[in-house]
Amino acid sequence: MDKHPIYLDYASTTPLDPRVREVMLAHLGHHGGFANPSATTHAPGRHAASVIETAREHLAALIAADPRELTWTSGATEAINMAVAGAARFYADTGRHIVTTTQEHTATLDVCRALEREGFRVTRVAPDAAGHIQPQDIAAAVADDTVLVSVLHVNNETGVIQDIAGIGAVCREAGVRLHVDAAQSLGKLPLDTGALPVDYVSFSAHKLCGPKGVGALYVRREPRARIRPLMHGGGHERGLRPGTLATHQIAGMGEACRIAAQERDTEQARIAALRDRLWEGLRSCGGVQLNGDTPQRVAGILNVAIDGIAVEALVAGTPELAFSLGSACTSATSEPSHVLRTMGLDDARVRASIRLSPGRFTSEADIEQAVACLRSEIRRLREISPLWPPAGQGDAA
Repeated sequence: MDKHPIYLDYASTTPLDPRVREVMLAHLGHHGGFANPSATTHAPGRHAASVIETAREHLAALIAADPRELTWTSGATEAINMAVAGAARFYADTGRHIVTTTQEHTATLDVCRALEREGFRVTRVAPDAAGHIQPQDIAAAVADDTVLVSVLHVNNETGVIQDIAGIGAVCREAGVRLHVDAAQSLGKLPLDTGALPVDYVSFSAHKLCGPKGVGALYVRREPRARIRPLMHGGGHERGLRPGTLATHQIAGMGEACRIAAQERDTEQARIAALRDRLWEGLRSCGGVQLNGDTPQRVAGILNVAIDGIAVEALVAGTPELAFSLGSACTSATSEPSHVLRTMGLDDARVRASIRLSPGRFTSEADIEQAVACLRSEIRRLREISPLWPPAGQGDAA
C-alpha cells in the first residue's frame, strides 16, 4: 500500500493548505510578523497588528460580519465556552435557563453540564429521525427565564444542516439570544451573520484547511449581545479574551477564509460528488443504511451503518484508508455515538456506523480505490460473520 493512507476524515481535521502554510511561515521568521501585536510603539509590532486585522477582515468578509464583532480564540472549543458560559453568566440576573440539543458537540454538552453545577437549568431538545432540530421544539423548550439557546449549524457526525434561520426566528420572538456552533459549516455553507438572527457564532480554522490552535467567536454588536469574559489579564481583544495573539496562526486562519470565500461553491460541489460516489459504492453492497437527512447535508460527510460486520474489524482490515467510527472528540471511548442514539437509532445500528469524510485534497482516484477497498473488506468480513445474511433474507449481495 502507499506510505500514507487515503485520508477520509476531513470532518475530524484537515491538512494544511500549502497557501496557508506559506502565509504562516512569512510571520515566523525575524523579518516577518513575529513581534508582539500589542507593541504598537514600534514598526514590527504595528506590522503584526496589521496582519491580525487583515485576517479579521478576511473572516468578516466570509461571514458578512463587522470585523469588530470577531474575537480570536484558540479554537471552536474555547469560542463555545466563551459564548455559552459567558452569555449565561452575563445574563444570569434575568434568568438561569439554557436550551440546547442532545446532539451537540461535546464542548457544548460539557459546558452546559458545568453550568448546571452552578445552578443553571438546561433543557436538551432531541432531533427527529433524520437528525433535524425542529424550530417548534425549540419554541416549546424556551421558558420565561431562558437566556440562551445553543445549536450546531452542521452536525459533525452526520453532516445534517440545521434550520438556523427558523430557530433564530423563534429566539428573536422570545427575546432569547442564540449561539451557533459553526465549526463544520465555516467555508462550506453560506453564512451571513448580518441577515441571520444569531448573536454568537463559534469557528475553528482546522476544519477548513487552516491551522490547529486558532478559532474565533462572533458576538453581535447590533442588537448588542454581551458575554462575561472567562479569563482576565491584559485587556486584549476588547477585554474579551486576554493573551498575546499568535500572529502566524491567525494569519493562517485569515488566509484559509480568503481561499474559502473564492473557492467554496466549486469545491463543495466537487466534494459532494465524491461523497455521493462513496455512497453509491457502499450502497451497492446491500445492507448499508444512510444515517441522517439526504438533501439537507453538508458536502463532505457521509455516515452509514453497515449490517453484518463489526466496524472495528473493517477499520483494522483497511489500513490503506483513514476514516472514523464517529466524532474524533469521542472516539477514544467505547460508548456508542450520542448523536445517532438521540436520532432514535437502535444500539446495533449505532455500533455498525462509520463516518467517511472527503475534502479538498481527495481525488476521484482516491474515492475509487476507497470504494474497492471497502467493498472487498465488507465482503470478506460478511463471509465469516454469523450475523450475515440477516435471518430470513437468504443470500445477500
